[in-house]
Amino acid sequence: MPQLDTSTWLTMILSMFLTLFIIFQLKISKHNFYYNPELTSTKMLKQNTPWETKWTKIYLPLSLPL
Repeated sequence: MPQLDTSTWLTMILSMFLTLFIIFQLKISKHNFYYNPELTSTKMLKQNTPWETKWTKIYLPLSLPL
C-alpha cells in the first residue's frame, strides 16, 4: 500500500491562507464607508391615545373578592 506524501501540505495550507487574506482585503477595500455619520434624533413623538385620557381599572380574576 503506498504511503501518502504530506510534504507539500504545509505549503498548500499557507498559500491558501495567504490567498484568502488577499481576497478578503480586496473585498473590504471596495466598500464605501461614511466619514461623518449624522446623528439621528431618538426623541419619539408623543401620540395621544384614547385610553390615556380615560380612567381605567383592570380587574384581575385573582383580585376579586371571594
